[in-house]
Amino acid sequence: MELHYDVPKGEFLRAGEASGNLKKALKQLGINSEVIRKVAIAMYEGEINMVIHARGGKITVEILPDVIDIILADVGPGIPDIPLAMTEGFSTASDQVRDLGFGAGMGLPNMKKYADHMDVQTELGVGTTVSIKVLVLSEH
Repeated sequence: MELHYDVPKGEFLRAGEASGNLKKALKQLGINSEVIRKVAIAMYEGEINMVIHARGGKITVEILPDVIDIILADVGPGIPDIPLAMTEGFSTASDQVRDLGFGAGMGLPNMKKYADHMDVQTELGVGTTVSIKVLVLSEH
């Protein structure tokens, strides 16, 4: 099963819609609750990053029997220093975004924490694509 979500730029009120919808779909499919939690957290962090830092993006989710693949592709400035961006607490979010309660510098670190595998590809001035894999656990 493949699902697609658009993430519009700057839409803080809609941020989290895609991860919430995916969470509902995974529950309906009977996916293990721990897997759902990991997927929802990782995807939410990616959505927020798209809203804060990029000019929007697209999320593609492929649900397979043994893995959930999430591709978050944005159009934006790219990430100049991936290792620095992976540091907990590092953020390039504006003061205005921080005043809204976002931009704490936990996006990429949390995505990595809750993914079983994560890859970040970025091109300055073009955008960033984050690939996340979460292994599906059996309820038995």
